[in-house]
Amino acid sequence: MRDRYIDLIEQTYYFPQDGFEVVEGSLQFHKINLESVIEQFGAPLKITYLPKIGENINRARRWFQEAFESVGYNGHYYYCYCTKSNHFSYVLDEVLKNNAHLETSSAYDINLIRSLLDSEKIDKKIRIICNGFKPKIYTDSIKGLITDGFNHVIPVLDNMEEFEAYQEFKEEMNIGLRIAAEESPKYQFYTSRLGIRQRDVIPFYIEKVKPKSNIKLRMLHFFIDSGIKDSAYYWSELNKCLQMYVELKQVCPELNSLNIGGGMPIRYSLGSKYDYAYLVEEIVTKIKNFCDEAEIEHPNIFTEFGNFTVGESGCTIFEVIGQKKQNDSELWYMINGSLMTTIPDIWGMNQRFILLPINSWNQAYQRTIIGGLSCDVSDYYNSEVDINQVYMPKIIGDQKLYIGFFHTGAYQDSLSGYGGTKHCLIPSPKNVIIDKDANGKLTYKVFAEEQNADTMLKVLGY
Repeated sequence: MRDRYIDLIEQTYYFPQDGFEVVEGSLQFHKINLESVIEQFGAPLKITYLPKIGENINRARRWFQEAFESVGYNGHYYYCYCTKSNHFSYVLDEVLKNNAHLETSSAYDINLIRSLLDSEKIDKKIRIICNGFKPKIYTDSIKGLITDGFNHVIPVLDNMEEFEAYQEFKEEMNIGLRIAAEESPKYQFYTSRLGIRQRDVIPFYIEKVKPKSNIKLRMLHFFIDSGIKDSAYYWSELNKCLQMYVELKQVCPELNSLNIGGGMPIRYSLGSKYDYAYLVEEIVTKIKNFCDEAEIEHPNIFTEFGNFTVGESGCTIFEVIGQKKQNDSELWYMINGSLMTTIPDIWGMNQRFILLPINSWNQAYQRTIIGGLSCDVSDYYNSEVDINQVYMPKIIGDQKLYIGFFHTGAYQDSLSGYGGTKHCLIPSPKNVIIDKDANGKLTYKVFAEEQNADTMLKVLGY
């Protein structure tokens, strides 16, 4: 009878697979023995495996380069990292070590840029794409960068009124325009709140931008919140964007770049599988065909991958500290942390992650609900992406069970606010960075200890 947890996984998925394998009943994440990490650092625990960041950056570069060569594309490709997905210094260090460029979304991202310059981690030749709705503090900060000699800063206009901030600016500068995309039917509105209406783009350029001799429109920006998918909806919206690029290029010869935003998918299930090379080649082919038909040059292609860059580098580990049988059918595994405060996308948008036990893979399994420590009714996890339930190994006697949520490296700390105070004063977990030295040996560094009462009470004024 195959009733062990490992039997369940092997019968349900192709396993082992990239990033995950089991050795002697214990889960390995990117060849890291997680049980030994827990023995060393305890749980709850936030882990970042830095080499995965560089691996994904270079995978994307390779897909675009291969697509360019395959279809005869003549533009350049620029990989930009979406800083809002994870602002931690160790993430940016790894991103920059792999020669990526940067995308910002707020005024305070510019402070981050200046800090990186002061520490000599970047120079003024780096390409910086500035997105988002921009209040005065943001546009002033952008102009400050340009005045100080950053040669490749492109503020992407989110609305036509933003252009007024640059009207009296005397420096030579390049700008982009974001077009407002039609959103997927799952949203309660038809058109994104971000960007300029497509019917307004060309008149706006002719009337406002073109007369300014020191301002050049170089980039058209396109992004939909559903991300890059092999779906009729995505290809339809991309086609609309490309048609707009062609029409704009005909009245704006200096336009030379197309920014397709972020949204490259990552795995949220052991059953997820994406043909990334196919997606990239289809995108590149569509861009090429539109431009060839219109007899215009192929634009440079920019991407702003955030989740794809850093998401798969992270995992969050908890210990199951109790079982509760509340009725005849529901068994709760209570963890020593909060899902709401540590992985807020679970609560805020019902996001599912790869959930696996760290140990006890040879134990029999049972259906459970994962419960967090907070008193909020929404602090739970009861289903996975492709299974409408959660299964975990049975806990026998005093046996310890540790569970991990994987691919949590993007947005979770940005949304929850790492440190500070959280719901029910549940502390942020210890943060451990795992890297490899020059000899390929794993190295471990505690970036931050688990919060204590003193630090939280200080924030609250006690």
